[in-house]
Amino acid sequence: MSAFITTLYPSVDRIDPVIFKDINADKNVYFSRSFLKAFELSNPQIDFKYITLSDVKNHTVALAVVQVINLSVEGTLKNIKVATFIRKFLSLFFCNEHLKILFCGNVFLSGEHGITASNEVSKEAIMSQIGTALDNIAENTKALHAIFIKDFKVESLKSTSQFLNFGYSEIKVEPNMIIQLHPEWQTFEDYKNILKSKYRVKANKADSTSSALKTRLFTEHDFEIYKDELQALYQNTITNASFNAQVLNLNTYIHLREALKDDFIVKAYFLDHKLVGFLTALVNKNVLDAHFIGLDYKLNKSHAIYPRILNDYVRLGIEKQVSSINLGRTASEIKTTIGANPLELSCYIKHKNPFLNALIKPFFRRIKVKEFKQHSPFK
Repeated sequence: MSAFITTLYPSVDRIDPVIFKDINADKNVYFSRSFLKAFELSNPQIDFKYITLSDVKNHTVALAVVQVINLSVEGTLKNIKVATFIRKFLSLFFCNEHLKILFCGNVFLSGEHGITASNEVSKEAIMSQIGTALDNIAENTKALHAIFIKDFKVESLKSTSQFLNFGYSEIKVEPNMIIQLHPEWQTFEDYKNILKSKYRVKANKADSTSSALKTRLFTEHDFEIYKDELQALYQNTITNASFNAQVLNLNTYIHLREALKDDFIVKAYFLDHKLVGFLTALVNKNVLDAHFIGLDYKLNKSHAIYPRILNDYVRLGIEKQVSSINLGRTASEIKTTIGANPLELSCYIKHKNPFLNALIKPFFRRIKVKEFKQHSPFK
């Protein structure tokens, strides 16, 4: 008999505020009610669910975020490195159709933002119980193809390996790219001073080439005015990305700004009064997390929009006095040129049908992430 009581909620509104107080004592914004509500409100195409585990004293010890979404096979396979024949097999296996996948974790984010658990109980026991809960949800979800649990750092794998007992395969995914900031960096010039000459030239060139761009921080009112332009620029980036599970409705930003105030940042880039790019970032405790960006790729080369965005993430990190910047996945090599290093991440995946899962497991084991060149820009 389980030592935990499992409860499934169909909406964040159904969760007692006391639960968030119990489980989120360190005030991680990703497990706050306001953050989760912002995504739920603005993305009705996704079926959101929440699993809580409580002990015999009715004290909440874990929370897991679940999202059921539809996505294309082609988009799913685009960022994984497998032999051509395996890619063709997987496409045929899923009949080239849209997949219905149950995600444990936030499909819009990269990192450990799907499961939070108390340090006072066994993490292995919690993961085992969540594995059981996910199987129960899957059993009651019609036309479901697969279950995907994301994303875990290396140090978490000791406990998350419990998922292997439920038939999952562990796969590596693209790493998060992390810049560690030095406490003595008070300005962007301080940061540039410890770059090797070649990379300092690159940083300066990005700023000079983009000097015609005018920038400003957006308010909720700006989101309303420029919502269509923001969505179009974001869609440009999604189209060019190596992987995209789901398109975010940017109304989410309005709710995040309302809830998080200055800790949620949207910086806009204008050329001749036309919006041509934006970045988003979120301050979570002592980390600045880069979220979605958008840009006009036709102007990117002539005005260095993306390199300028990367420079500005460093500026924001220094300004907010955080210890690190998480630049997320994708475009890994260019991120290393400004000082980012990879943080390895693993996920767990299985087909809902046990027979088909056994058949496809050998192919999951052969999946590899794309390789990239690691630069060392600091002296």
